[in-house]
Amino acid sequence: RMVSATDDAERKLYQRPFISDVKRHIDDIAEKYILPDEGTFPFALMYIPAENIYYEVIIKDEIAVERGMYNYAIDRKVIPVSPNSFYAYLQVIAIGLRGLRIERSAQEIQGTLIRLQSDVLRVRDAFGILGTHLDNARKKYDDADRRLSVFESKLESVADDRLLRDDPASRPL
Repeated sequence: RMVSATDDAERKLYQRPFISDVKRHIDDIAEKYILPDEGTFPFALMYIPAENIYYEVIIKDEIAVERGMYNYAIDRKVIPVSPNSFYAYLQVIAIGLRGLRIERSAQEIQGTLIRLQSDVLRVRDAFGILGTHLDNARKKYDDADRRLSVFESKLESVADDRLLRDDPASRPL
């Protein structure tokens, strides 16, 4: 009625009920649909199906009694949208949701990388211990090989001495 009023007096007559109706609608949307505890978004869209009504509610400051209706709606976390802006708002929300999904995936990947990094450190420690054991085994092998060589030399020396004693040709005359 306010939009189709023919003069300012008639327009002002319908202005207060119009503002009251719009505020009540904003409040209803905020109370019914903004329930973050129940998993809803912390905002809601208020679809205004006519561009001229949208203009009166959002753009025209003269209908505001204390401050603009747009500010009132935003304070209540209700975003007014028109037929022309509705799709754009939905696109922004969809892009934001995709961004959140990417962020969650990135956090999961980061968590996996941190777990893999600690796994690599454990494997690195195991390799260090294994390397120490192999080094000790090599040293023991070299030590045992050296001792075996000394033992073989002594054994050969004893065997050579015995052979010389047992060989009649090697006995003194």
